[in-house]
Amino acid sequence: MDCEKEMQKAMSRFQKIAAQLEANSLDAMLITSAPNRFYAAGFASSDGTAVITRDGSYFLIDCRYIEAAQKAVSDADIRLTTAEKPAAEQAAELLKARGIKRLGFEESYATVKEYNRWQEKFEGCELVPAAQMLADLRMIKEPEELESMTAAQRIAEKALTEALEFIKPGRTEQEIAAFLQYRMLLHGAKKMSFDPIVVAGPNSSMPHGVPTARPLADGDFLTMDFGCIYNGYCSDMTRTVAIGHVTEEMEKVYATVLEAQLAGIAAAHGGVIGKTVHEAAAKVIADAGYGEYFGHGFGHSLGVEVHENPRFSTLNDKPVPAGAVLSAEPGIYLPGQFGVRIEDVIIVGGTESKSIMEASKELLILR
Repeated sequence: MDCEKEMQKAMSRFQKIAAQLEANSLDAMLITSAPNRFYAAGFASSDGTAVITRDGSYFLIDCRYIEAAQKAVSDADIRLTTAEKPAAEQAAELLKARGIKRLGFEESYATVKEYNRWQEKFEGCELVPAAQMLADLRMIKEPEELESMTAAQRIAEKALTEALEFIKPGRTEQEIAAFLQYRMLLHGAKKMSFDPIVVAGPNSSMPHGVPTARPLADGDFLTMDFGCIYNGYCSDMTRTVAIGHVTEEMEKVYATVLEAQLAGIAAAHGGVIGKTVHEAAAKVIADAGYGEYFGHGFGHSLGVEVHENPRFSTLNDKPVPAGAVLSAEPGIYLPGQFGVRIEDVIIVGGTESKSIMEASKELLILR
């Protein structure tokens, strides 16, 4: 590892967050959500609170995780929470001792109950919405994050390769969904990024359809949208395959979706406006006569969570930074007939973007 990379690694996530406090007019940041807690501490748990000040960080955790946290979490003062002295009370003491006046919190995750408790406990401290500060940091992926996401993608692709041997007429959507999950877990996934979407025939016209007991039949399109979590990071992919044969229109729709995806990827680069990428793909679909059948955005970012910002959609009129990782997943959905979606995950580069996927996107007809 070269010296520059060693220096980058030496700066912990706690320090990176602390370095943003002054620019955001904050004295400290309170982190309670599982995704941001993992991002900051590199430690996954169902409980925990981080308090990050400009010159020191604290990680508050209960007895179930204290020993593991002491081994895994660095650059923070790790403290045990108890029923007698819960996290909110300890955080209040820390804030008072450090003279914290403006405290950032995650308004995108906090409940009203939590907010009211903090208002009561953190006397003399103003609670300031600051989830965007963390989202901005998470937006650009570090090399280690990309390694984990790529590894998660390879696991998903292995499962797909095996599923293609398993898929045949008579198998149900539920069976295929279960098979994909089992194979991903077998290959090292910790859990799924989300519940797999495995839909066939007329069910495939529902972009987020739920797998059913419907058996596959000759002439079906089968759409599989799935991913897994490895080392805390998500993969996400979609492939649509045909069973037995395709009609002329099925072939046209598949070719159109693939062309649209490639057009969107070609338009993606650092600094591009998010909706510009979406529009490049949507134009291909509209020109083919299917514009009304593509209703969702071209793509979303992912990382610790499977849906993050920024996005390639009509709602995003801001530039997408180089170093962001987004999905590229246009689709066409003909109600009651069939649907097609093809999804890759791309790394946005300064002048162009590249896919981290290796799975083929050519139309595959399983016989």
